[in-house]
Amino acid sequence: MKKDIFRYSHCPMHRSMAILGNKWKPIIIYALRNRTARFGQIHATIGTISKKVLTSVLKDLEADDILIREEFKELPPRVEYTLTEKGQSLIPIIIDLARWDNKHYESKADTKEREATE
Repeated sequence: MKKDIFRYSHCPMHRSMAILGNKWKPIIIYALRNRTARFGQIHATIGTISKKVLTSVLKDLEADDILIREEFKELPPRVEYTLTEKGQSLIPIIIDLARWDNKHYESKADTKEREATE
């Protein structure tokens, strides 16, 4: 898999993007930022992700030690996902990305609004 090529690179950006390079991974981490959630709750929070893709991405994040998947042996079976300490350390970075987007999205919207009124 191409991702493995970057995972063992000497470049820290390559290694980071091997873990976070999927568009859904930062969104899932953000959705779990302050809580433990079940699969259905994560899916409902994100909304636009297919269940198949969510399952795959959750497995990847677990393999990368970003989240913990905890199975409860009860009927009906229950599975919960929680960020690890490593995953929690990504929250400030992801929040900064959201702030960056808000700043530039608003400035672009303001520019378009001014141009429309001129």
